[in-house]
Amino acid sequence: YNVAVLPARPRKPKDKAKAEVGVQVVERWIMARIRHEIFYSLASLNQRIRELLERLNNKIMQKLGYSRAELFIQLDKPALKPLPEASYSYTLVKKVRVHADYHVEIDKHYYSVPCSLLGQQLEAWISGELVRLFNQGQEVAVHPRKRTYGYSTRNEHMPEAHRQHATWTPERLLEWAGHIGSETHSYVLHILNSRPHPEQSYRFCLGLLNLHKKYSKARLNAACARALKTKVWRLSGIKSILEKGLDKQPVQDPKPDLLSTMEHENVRGSEYYH
Repeated sequence: YNVAVLPARPRKPKDKAKAEVGVQVVERWIMARIRHEIFYSLASLNQRIRELLERLNNKIMQKLGYSRAELFIQLDKPALKPLPEASYSYTLVKKVRVHADYHVEIDKHYYSVPCSLLGQQLEAWISGELVRLFNQGQEVAVHPRKRTYGYSTRNEHMPEAHRQHATWTPERLLEWAGHIGSETHSYVLHILNSRPHPEQSYRFCLGLLNLHKKYSKARLNAACARALKTKVWRLSGIKSILEKGLDKQPVQDPKPDLLSTMEHENVRGSEYYH
């Protein structure tokens, strides 16, 4: 708006004497006149204030010989400029720290910044439409404001290794897993579905699928079959199965609980206690 805001000091009314006088005039001309009137809605109160305010602005001031409305038209109105096309956007400014995944958290949503800023404290300017991030006064990232949980990540903010992951999709990963074997496909599908956002499991899946280069597709598929049965959901667990050759051994079924099936006159079942 090309104006400067110069607030008065706390408890120093003389810093804004003209404003105080204006308040006093309104109190005497409007508030004093309606103090005994009864209004049954906010709309009726506002209408009454509007009528009195118009009378006040059109009243001739004795010392000047002009009304406030006339002075506004003569002096202020010619100097006014058109309002900006976009209305003023209120902005919240706060400090945020860059996490290890080169994102900052604002209202449960994560926004990326250049990965070189890991661990740095940044200044976030948060408006209704944008999130702007500054490092020592220099803008380093801009994102559309989001109000739901999730990630907003720009490719240019990623380390080189992560950029290679950006071109992957769940469909591509599942297609690759299917070429290795059905058990691998089932395992990758479980991993993708276990994360709130599939992108969070891409690194895991790529590390898993690349193991076929070292151990062969058949062994990796067998390792995934064993992991599915034994509920191993860590990449280190798959690697351990392959390193120890457990993928070549059959998975032993769990031993039955003999006590739960034992029948004896001195052994009471659970129904005894109900």
